[in-house]
Amino acid sequence: MDAVVWLEDVGKEDLSIVGGKGASLGEMINIGVPVPGGFAVTAQAFRDFINRAGIADELFEALNVDVNQASELHRAEETAKKLIMDAKVPKDIEEAIKARYDELCEREGREVFVAVRSSATAEDLPEASFAGQQETYLNMRGAEEVFNAVRKCWASLYGARAIFYRVEHGFEHNKVNLSAIVQLMVDSEKAGVMFSSQPSTGEPLVVIEAAWGLGESVVSGSVSPDNYVVDRQTKKIVDRYIATKEIMITKDPKTLKTTTTKVPAKKKEAVVLTDKEIIELARYGEILEEHYGLPQDIEWGVER
Repeated sequence: MDAVVWLEDVGKEDLSIVGGKGASLGEMINIGVPVPGGFAVTAQAFRDFINRAGIADELFEALNVDVNQASELHRAEETAKKLIMDAKVPKDIEEAIKARYDELCEREGREVFVAVRSSATAEDLPEASFAGQQETYLNMRGAEEVFNAVRKCWASLYGARAIFYRVEHGFEHNKVNLSAIVQLMVDSEKAGVMFSSQPSTGEPLVVIEAAWGLGESVVSGSVSPDNYVVDRQTKKIVDRYIATKEIMITKDPKTLKTTTTKVPAKKKEAVVLTDKEIIELARYGEILEEHYGLPQDIEWGVER
């Protein structure tokens, strides 16, 4: 198994290789949904790293603590993360990550910004996605910075919250691996979340939440978003609520890092999405629900 794989080369059957997030992104690319391209550093590359670096036994021993004791949990996190960050990554794995980033830049014709996202998976229970338990690093650029962000993603597998979650849900630490997804950064002018069916009732109504800037403000609940409802049968917008949007998360043009700023006065009460965008988004929601056979919770962004 290669240390890195293109997202378009994986799909829903590859959960054990690229985790739930990586598998879903590959699946969506392959059915023609517009998903930012990129690659995955495989879960096997992570396991190969800890084995070849000789830290596996010490790592899993450090995690054998009472997670209900805050001091023990904190110590486990500190020890495990230090082991990951201090260990020597085998040269072939490091070079594979950096070379694939350079290839991604060649594909795009420029040095690209990427999001480096964690996609954990359990060896014996591949459907466990551990969503939200590990870190994501936005606006990374340059092979060295991307490689370091991948290593930080690996370390985040051993954050206190992730350790606690696995113990509480009966997952053995040594059965859980992590794939790092390196994906083109979408510098969204507007973004949010979409439910392909009404989340409370299951009715065939697409519910879209939208705000200015990057979608993190909607996902984290730090902004009140616009809300639009589309009837899947009539393909018509049947309800809309335009919120007062106070803040937005954007890329600072000077530091090139994500930053939280106030929404300009003229945009606070403005409608985020055009009717055409709402209907197009709803169409993708319907395509994804039909493909997966279940209602979907989808993050989206609009750039240019």
